[in-house]
Amino acid sequence: MKKEKATKTCTYIGGQAVMEGVMMRGKRSMATAVRDVEGHIQIESERLAPPEKTNKFFRLPFVRGVVNFIHSLIDGNRVLMRSAEVAFPDDEEPSKGEKLLNEKHGIDINAIVTTVAGVLGVVLALLIFVALPQWVTGFLPFDKTSTGLDGLWFNLCEGGIRLLIFILYILAISLIPSLRRVFMCHGAEHKTITCYEEGKELTVENVRGCSRVHDRCGTTFLFIVMMVSIVVFSLVNIAIAGWLYTGNSAVDGILRFVLKVLMLPIVAGVSYEVLKLLAKTKNKFFLIFKFPGLLMQRLTTREPEDGMIECAIAAFNTVLAMDADPTIPEKRFVTADKLTSLLKDTKKRFANCGIEEEEAEWIFALILDIPKSAINTEEKLLKIPQVKEILRIADERLTGRPLWYVMGDADFCGYKIKVDERVLIPRPETEELVMMAVAAAEEGQHVLDLCTGSGAIAIATYKELEKAGRKVRMTAIDVSEKALELARENAELNEAEINFIQSDLFTRIRERFDLIVSNPPYIPSAEIETLQREVKDFEPRLALDGGADGLEIYRKIAADVSKHLTRGGTLLMEVGAGQAEEVVKLFKGNSYSMIIKDFNGVDRYVKIVM
Repeated sequence: MKKEKATKTCTYIGGQAVMEGVMMRGKRSMATAVRDVEGHIQIESERLAPPEKTNKFFRLPFVRGVVNFIHSLIDGNRVLMRSAEVAFPDDEEPSKGEKLLNEKHGIDINAIVTTVAGVLGVVLALLIFVALPQWVTGFLPFDKTSTGLDGLWFNLCEGGIRLLIFILYILAISLIPSLRRVFMCHGAEHKTITCYEEGKELTVENVRGCSRVHDRCGTTFLFIVMMVSIVVFSLVNIAIAGWLYTGNSAVDGILRFVLKVLMLPIVAGVSYEVLKLLAKTKNKFFLIFKFPGLLMQRLTTREPEDGMIECAIAAFNTVLAMDADPTIPEKRFVTADKLTSLLKDTKKRFANCGIEEEEAEWIFALILDIPKSAINTEEKLLKIPQVKEILRIADERLTGRPLWYVMGDADFCGYKIKVDERVLIPRPETEELVMMAVAAAEEGQHVLDLCTGSGAIAIATYKELEKAGRKVRMTAIDVSEKALELARENAELNEAEINFIQSDLFTRIRERFDLIVSNPPYIPSAEIETLQREVKDFEPRLALDGGADGLEIYRKIAADVSKHLTRGGTLLMEVGAGQAEEVVKLFKGNSYSMIIKDFNGVDRYVKIVM
């Protein structure tokens, strides 16, 4: 049976080898996958400004090559340093001097060292690949200031020496074990992209069988740069030799060096367009121009290990998914990090997804057991387990799940209340309802929490009355047995004596109470889909939906409350914004009614005395 050929697939995704991993870059996202010291693959991803949103000038032919070259230098150095933090972690605490400089003057020593290292790297590259070839060529018997054949031969020889130095440089650094492994990761990057372009499934086995050379490789780009530089430098030499050079060999040498540095953007722009042109064509004639670059890739790539291929596949798939789905959140490496740096990064990630930055502060405060008010001024190095837990929570929060569901509990009136998708998350305004209940309840009374949910109101009311020396009987009811399961756990956790009953409002209740407290569902059904994603997609609809106008549950309470409230007893309810007056109208025959505002000045509570 004839084997079906895989369909060829074009991709815009490119990449870069890093320490023990691979970075892949698409149009709208970038992802780096690195294997850490524990053998796990960690992924760091970020959103990029899409091409259509960048300045049109920077997208012009030749200009885009310069822009991409600069971005490659900056981003390439950054992801290389980040990968090293994962592959070779350093858990040392900052010195006293580093802490003092950071706290007093906002100076980050590590950032300064990284910047200086990057600048020195560029300077060293210019010295090795521009100044050194020029100096060596100076010993040849050619007139370097000539606009004729001597000048052309000089530039050709200089280009050849530059290429030889580059090859020797690659061979030399390949002897360093850590950099040899980077070359292996480079091979994994190429093989993965090739495998995808050949229409094969991205598996380790399929990727391993693909070529480790690729038309769009940076090595080919560097070879093209060297070839284009010969042409550009020769043309420039012809154009200006007559009026620029002084005849003084030392001064002319400096002028030539400066001129070449100034011409680098032009060389980069032209080389980028040549690379794109060669990558697009499969014509055998152009193989003549491709072949040297492809041959040089044999030096800068090595056959990768399976683990390196797995990293390349993970990074590639992440970029594919993020470019296709703008809702996928960014991710961050788990590394030892400074609190302020990680907090700033987490706030940025949250802001990009429309999440309040304050939630990031809560995560750090709770995990590190630091007062939330001190989070932005605290300076310390976080250990990897701390960073891992913070990022785990942040990543889950970025899926849209409410923070307190992720944390597993919430603070309510100073009491820990477990919460998950079975119950609503207690709101701060409901704490005022508790304070009203505590003020209204007397020793020995029977108190009912109607629609208890997590049990927060019943527990807080019981405990606050206990502190005040007033013992009461507390009953809590809810229609949801799942909610009551959690409410019972919360009562046990807080040592509150509460009788929980499953009942649809008063349907299974036969006794009277001196005080009834309730925060029933009051959101109009049609408005639920307009609520925040965290509410409508995660909190239980049963605890939100108040019927067509939001008053359905209040009507049911009004119809039966007189049968279950003692004479002179009090009913306290929380209501939605703009509902208070309509709710009061539902309760007839009572001796007293009152609307109370919350701390924001909104009519939030209704008090009914029978």
